[in-house]
Amino acid sequence: MLHGPKRTQKRAAKLRREMSLPEVLLWQQLRTRPGGLRFRHQHPAGGYSLDFFCARYKLAIEVDGEAHDRGNQPEHDAARDAWLRSQGVRVLRIPAAEVLSNLDGVVLHITNVARGEYPSTGFAGPPPPPGED
Repeated sequence: MLHGPKRTQKRAAKLRREMSLPEVLLWQQLRTRPGGLRFRHQHPAGGYSLDFFCARYKLAIEVDGEAHDRGNQPEHDAARDAWLRSQGVRVLRIPAAEVLSNLDGVVLHITNVARGEYPSTGFAGPPPPPGED
C-alpha cells in the first residue's frame, strides 16, 4: 500500500476539501463504486497526492486541467508518473474538459482500464460501440 509522510497526508486532507469541479463530479461517480471498484480521493503516495486511487488494481487517476500544460508542470507530472510506475502503479490522466463533457464515458473508461480491458492508460474517449471499431 502506498502511503506518504505526515506532510503529504496533511496536504491530501486539505486537497480533499478544495477539489476542483471536475474532481468533485468524478468523485461523485467513483464513490458509488462503479463496477464494484473502490476508489480513494486525494490519496497520499510518497511525496504526492493522487486525485483518485484504486488500490485493488494499483491505478491512479489524475484529472488534468489547463495548468498541467503550463510552466514546469509537464516535467513535474512526468517525474511523478515515473515514480508511481516504479511503485507498480499505473497512471490514467483524464483531461478536466473531458470529465465536464463526457462524465459517463470517462467512468466507463476508468473501470475498463482498471480491469485491464484496455491496455492503454491514455484517454481518447470511450470505446466505440461493438462492430464500429
